Amino acid sequence: MGMIRRWAVLSLIGWLALTGGCAWLQSRDPLHVSVAGVEPLPGEGMELRMLVKLRIQNPNETPVAFNGAFIEMSVQGKEFASGVSDQSGNVPRFGESLVAIPVTISAFNLARQAMGMMSPKSQQIDYALWGKLSGATFESVRFKSSGQLTLPARQ
Repeated sequence: MGMIRRWAVLSLIGWLALTGGCAWLQSRDPLHVSVAGVEPLPGEGMELRMLVKLRIQNPNETPVAFNGAFIEMSVQGKEFASGVSDQSGNVPRFGESLVAIPVTISAFNLARQAMGMMSPKSQQIDYALWGKLSGATFESVRFKSSGQLTLPARQ
């Protein structure tokens, strides 16, 4: 009798793990992330701080709940800024939310980018942004966005 009971309990645990795993393995379209705004923040020493506002659009049938965010930014293929936020919220199904993340740019990274932009080669600046919205265990959602900015023509 003890063996049958043990087998039934193990079967139940296995079934619960499988059904929970199926929900976790559902395919999800990637979030669409764009920079909605940038505001200056007070810096410390030799760093520049900015508040980056991201517009996050969810093209999925289920909402994305999060309780923290992280982003990294690169310009012209070089590391530029990074930031974290303990902001929590929800990106509704087929909806959008704004997430504000303070980022830090070191004086070294800022100087390196400024020197690179002094060359008259191109008026295009490549940028990339990637990060994650942290959810419950195994439910973090990663995102990335990239593109080009056009500098004004030099006189």
